[in-house]
Amino acid sequence: MQFSLHPSLQDNQQAKRGKDIIAACVHCGFCSATCPTYQLLGDERDSPRGRIYLIKQLLQTNKAGATTQTHLDRCLTCRSCETTCPSGVKYGELLEIGRNLCNEKVPRKLSTKLMHFGLRQVLPSKQRFSVLLKTAQIFKHITPATLSDKFPDQVNTKQISIDRSSRDNTAINNTRRMILLSGCAQPSATPNTNIITQRVFQQLGISLVEAKRAGCCGAVNTHLDAKAQGKAEMRRNIDAWWPEIAAGAEAIVITASACGLMVKEYQHYLADDADYADKAKQVSALARDASEILINEDLSKLTINDDKTTVFHAPCTLQHGQPDDKSLVPVVEELLRKVGVNLVVSKDSHLCCGSAGTYSILQPRISQQLLQRKLTALQHDNPTQIVTANVGCQLHLASKSIIPVKHWIELFNTDSRIS
Repeated sequence: MQFSLHPSLQDNQQAKRGKDIIAACVHCGFCSATCPTYQLLGDERDSPRGRIYLIKQLLQTNKAGATTQTHLDRCLTCRSCETTCPSGVKYGELLEIGRNLCNEKVPRKLSTKLMHFGLRQVLPSKQRFSVLLKTAQIFKHITPATLSDKFPDQVNTKQISIDRSSRDNTAINNTRRMILLSGCAQPSATPNTNIITQRVFQQLGISLVEAKRAGCCGAVNTHLDAKAQGKAEMRRNIDAWWPEIAAGAEAIVITASACGLMVKEYQHYLADDADYADKAKQVSALARDASEILINEDLSKLTINDDKTTVFHAPCTLQHGQPDDKSLVPVVEELLRKVGVNLVVSKDSHLCCGSAGTYSILQPRISQQLLQRKLTALQHDNPTQIVTANVGCQLHLASKSIIPVKHWIELFNTDSRIS
């Protein structure tokens, strides 16, 4: 797809990169078959190919309107189209460029700005999110369902007991050490995910160490028009992790696939930062989903705690956008089958559940429609529980699911002591 940039964008590096990406598109339309919003809405402008045309028009004319912004905002950034595209179009990167340039041309409504600001102030902060969650749980019975459904019940956020003295002692005795990204929402919303992960790794002789100064991976700010703040969070994490990396930490273990994908892309976001480019590249190389570590360990040391019929919801961030275009879904499924989980297959597993970070808040109508479709597909073979690999998907699915939803790591047996 060849075209010329508008004269005023000739020296704009983002525009030039966007033009190069669009050049690879051959208009085949294969992407439409795997695009959740196009499948739902049937509007070409809500398909990857249609959005590429809108971005192409922006680059040609240096003009954009509210309609263009609306259709770009409706994209889930699931990147399913990238997996489908025979030409290797880097759609996710292109969409980010298109949104950046469009937002420069089209001022957002005050209500949207306030919503973005509020989300950026709360979600990336462990402390603020924890306070919001506890407050929402207390007043859940008088909160509108559209909002209360987004917060898990108190029983689901109850933290299992931890033997702190055991944690301190066993961590020292292990010869293998890795870094654990605790995340921002996960410690409050689904605290047992990381606790059980630490116990499982301890059974394999691996200590998971949390860096106190590490926090949000940077995704929230990056995707909500605050890229400078997102990069600042990336640098903070690198600084927090660096002493452990220098001391020989084998990997950075991440239990939320969305955070995992973001950390793996630090090398992209900080490529032009002279002080952090090399460190970011090393951090991205060390980032691993928990499944990527466990699949290579002695699984005979691990057992599961139930034999329920289980279906795995594969988050988009586990399927698409991973380095070398390698989906990690088969890794998780192989891991679970090896330890004896009774796993059934989901229909339409490539389609997004509608969570997509803050999408469920900013685009609630579309998000809820996608959620209902996903739950219908997941329950096709009558499983008794759903497992997933990302806290956002877990909370989103659990808000409407009639069967339990948990992180797959919770299927493993662990003793009462934690490393």
